[in-house]
Amino acid sequence: MPRVKRCRANGCHAMVAFDSRYCKRHQDLAMDEPKPKRNNYHYNHHVRNRDENKINQYKFYRTKNWVQLRQLALESQHYLCQYCLANDIVTTAKTADHIVPVEFDSNLKDNIDNLAVICPSCHTKKTKWEQRWYGTGQGNTLRSVRPINDVKTINKMMNDV
Repeated sequence: MPRVKRCRANGCHAMVAFDSRYCKRHQDLAMDEPKPKRNNYHYNHHVRNRDENKINQYKFYRTKNWVQLRQLALESQHYLCQYCLANDIVTTAKTADHIVPVEFDSNLKDNIDNLAVICPSCHTKKTKWEQRWYGTGQGNTLRSVRPINDVKTINKMMNDV
């Protein structure tokens, strides 16, 4: 006997094949439903894992060492965005960010002094600044510039644009 289930339309009790969602009477509802998310194959294989360096960076963020470092940074900085604090604004945050990007200097990836708590809006600004200053990000070429590891200096530079 083939597997069946109920139609997904409200109040309809018609049975449909297991791989279908709606009965013939409610087939038009399937057109209004958003398409299921495409799998992440393209993103993972062509963007995130585009080369050996990016694969190793991504693996690092799945290690116990990173989880402990991140938690230590969050707790020591009291879950407050350090970039907002540089402007005397108190904002809570849950992201630990590398001050000098790992893509630029991978030796600093597990250095607690290279971590700062950052809120989403500052993180967006800082990422754009890193792309201009260091040349990080897809399609960019790393530049030979001096690394800046002072949050106040970075904050001033990323807000001056």
